Amino acid sequence: MSEAYSLSVNGQPQQLNEQEASQLAKELRQQLRNGNLPPSDADAIEKMVAGLGDPRGLMRLTFAESLGVVGKAAVPSLCRALSSHESVTVRRAAAKTLTLIEDPRALPVLLEALRGDPDPVVQGSVVGAMAAVGAEAIPLLLDVLIDPESTAMQLGLASWALAFVGARAPEALRDAAASDHAEIRCAAIAALGDQIQSLADDVAKALVVGALSDIDADVRAEAATLLGKLHDPDWAAPQLEPLLIDAVGQVRKNAALSLMKLRASGSIPSLQARLDQENQSDVQAVLSLAINQLSNEDA
Repeated sequence: MSEAYSLSVNGQPQQLNEQEASQLAKELRQQLRNGNLPPSDADAIEKMVAGLGDPRGLMRLTFAESLGVVGKAAVPSLCRALSSHESVTVRRAAAKTLTLIEDPRALPVLLEALRGDPDPVVQGSVVGAMAAVGAEAIPLLLDVLIDPESTAMQLGLASWALAFVGARAPEALRDAAASDHAEIRCAAIAALGDQIQSLADDVAKALVVGALSDIDADVRAEAATLLGKLHDPDWAAPQLEPLLIDAVGQVRKNAALSLMKLRASGSIPSLQARLDQENQSDVQAVLSLAINQLSNEDA
């Protein structure tokens, strides 16, 4: 007997055996080729969602593409599958399909899956779906960043999504850079790099400059690192040199490393002056490295 791929929705199981899945996928492909919309009634949607559990990758792709074309009508069923289906294959596919639809209604379920699903692929896929929604996802992503129970992976995924959304919704990212929470300011500053480069955003530049004097050392350190990635030494070096006398060693290190990355040989005197006074061994090592590297390039 052919294996069935089941999905229970509101207590009503939907099942597709291998033959039924193949037939349904064939019909859906034909409809898509003809430019026709797949059926969007509840029963049809549930069968397509059930098909996301098919072990054959091409079959899952057909069902996912069809659900993506159905669009918003499929969101409730996809959310239920993501939040409660026992098959990790279905949960992964549901999250990826929600990425195609970009419906803000899915955001609470996506956030719940990011925080609670044990599968790292599901977590990565739901963050992709959140990022696809755009600016409306930013408050939820920021909640992850300030949650003390967030794992390192969840923090990394949320930071990535914040940078992705920020390129599409720069105003929201600017607001985050002025947050009362240092963790949020730090993540927002890190995400501003692409915005500064791709949009020539003077407001974003001003936010980064302001972050160099932030009360929180992690924010200052992140801003110093960002300046080293912008390939604009004439603008960045004068902003970085004052950080060489910052009270926190990590900030001094990041400033020196960024000056080195920028090939800011004109900053050698400032680096040397700091090295002559530096008493923290790890910072001394970075300062010496930066001076040597810049001196060799200037030779």
